[in-house]
Amino acid sequence: MSRIEARLAELGYTLPPAPPTMANYVPCVQTGNVLYTSGAGCYVNGSPMYLGRLGSDVTVEQGYEAAKVTVLNLLAILKNEIGDLDRITRIVKLFALVSSEPDFYEQPTVINGASDFLIEIFGEAGKHARAAAGTSVLPFNNPIEIELVVEIS
Repeated sequence: MSRIEARLAELGYTLPPAPPTMANYVPCVQTGNVLYTSGAGCYVNGSPMYLGRLGSDVTVEQGYEAAKVTVLNLLAILKNEIGDLDRITRIVKLFALVSSEPDFYEQPTVINGASDFLIEIFGEAGKHARAAAGTSVLPFNNPIEIELVVEIS
């Protein structure tokens, strides 16, 4: 078991299998020592954890948890690509979209679920640049979508 997977277990989480793509794209692209993931959502065993918009269907607390589950799915995608999560030397950037009602303004609080979790897992190497934006809808009625840019050794 890798150091990162051991840390996940210590925190009470298990890495899921990498989720399948849902359209015509690849889940991850490597150029040099940088990996770019496609957007991922909060799926558990192939089913959405939550559906709908923040501010009406999904609470801030549920969104925060959904962001953590999305990070697990992204880590599964990265493991599938590079074989060992211990090769990750830095989380460079996180980009997140939050499906939101027009009067919902807590996108950063929701996406803190992902940011806080990455720092819990990777420590200093988990600190990253970030954007968290609201949008009116996301594919398949997902409440959030997150992409990562990571550096590997």
